[in-house]
Amino acid sequence: MKIHEYQAKYIFKEYGIPVPVGELAKTPEEAKGIAEKQGGRVVVKAQVHAGGRGKGGGIKIAGTPEQALEAAKEIMGKKLVTPQTGSDGISVRTVLVEEVLDIERELYVGIVIDRASEFEQPVFVASKSGGMEIEEIARKSPESIVKVGIHPFSGFKGFHGRRIAAALGLEGKMVSELSRFLDTLYRIFMDKDASLVEINPLVVTKDGKLCALDAKINFDDDALYRHPEIKDLKDINEESPLEVEASRAGINYIKLSGDIGCMVNGAGLAMATMDLIKLAGGEPANFMDVGGGATPERVEKGFKIFTSDKNVKAILVNIFGGILRCDRVATGIVEAAKNIKLTIPMVVRLQGTNSEEGRKILKNSNVKFEVAEGLFEAAQKVVALTRNMN
Repeated sequence: MKIHEYQAKYIFKEYGIPVPVGELAKTPEEAKGIAEKQGGRVVVKAQVHAGGRGKGGGIKIAGTPEQALEAAKEIMGKKLVTPQTGSDGISVRTVLVEEVLDIERELYVGIVIDRASEFEQPVFVASKSGGMEIEEIARKSPESIVKVGIHPFSGFKGFHGRRIAAALGLEGKMVSELSRFLDTLYRIFMDKDASLVEINPLVVTKDGKLCALDAKINFDDDALYRHPEIKDLKDINEESPLEVEASRAGINYIKLSGDIGCMVNGAGLAMATMDLIKLAGGEPANFMDVGGGATPERVEKGFKIFTSDKNVKAILVNIFGGILRCDRVATGIVEAAKNIKLTIPMVVRLQGTNSEEGRKILKNSNVKFEVAEGLFEAAQKVVALTRNMN
């Protein structure tokens, strides 16, 4: 789950991390009023769940309240197009109006989970090249990035902070100040069950202070039951409508940019299915895990999601039946396809309990299915369907 920059900064302030003085504005007139309170010179920042806002014109400096009004008018109510949003863009409904700081240096600091490490531990990622996307930093100057893992049992220690400070070229009192700063950042990461905490840029002001000029926090969805105060911060207006609909139906769904809809039971199998579609020369349109109980209702809801995505040209259903019987799944697929009058071509692969009976039900139905036994065979068939349509 993602939250807005201004919400992340509220959390930072609760923990004592310095952030610029600022307020949220829901109208251009409110932006002007906030600028007047702050003495006129402010930065107006679009509040959307996307990076690269500056490149898309979503961050503007204003020297007067009147300029803040005009900047907010330019940003709000329009589609902000960034490298992350693609050509469709994302609507801006609010802006954060903040003081302008005197900046000496811009740094990058973030915490993520390192899935490749022995303990899948949190790792600090830091760089001297702040203000750039970390992917761009890694591409242009990978030598400027330092990674420091934190053992989950021992936690953050002073030597972690000193190592990162040295890598960032900080000296003197800034070393201990950064160490305290990072210790607090680590506590936020652990306390809130975050999957990402990022400050880009973390600035050193001309009077030698650290300040989080930007703030980004993502949370582990599976831990939200422990944090109702975090769950309440979710802005469904920033979510894909199809992802919201899927979530309400108990389906794990993520929209992608391809044209082959994937319906699978189990996250690991879903990822393997998408990999094989890529290997066969196709592009998955989504990740969809209908879970262990692929009921007719869930299957039907999944098909409705596919029909709502104009990019989906073909569907691959890949179900492995353990406790779940494939004949029941096949019956559910046939019923769901008939109920919504599905016209998108489909390949179905059933393996596991009663898989042979399930394939017979599919072949004997009045609905047109391509039936496959092998997974790569299924991927090749569904890719062939999309190519025949081009």
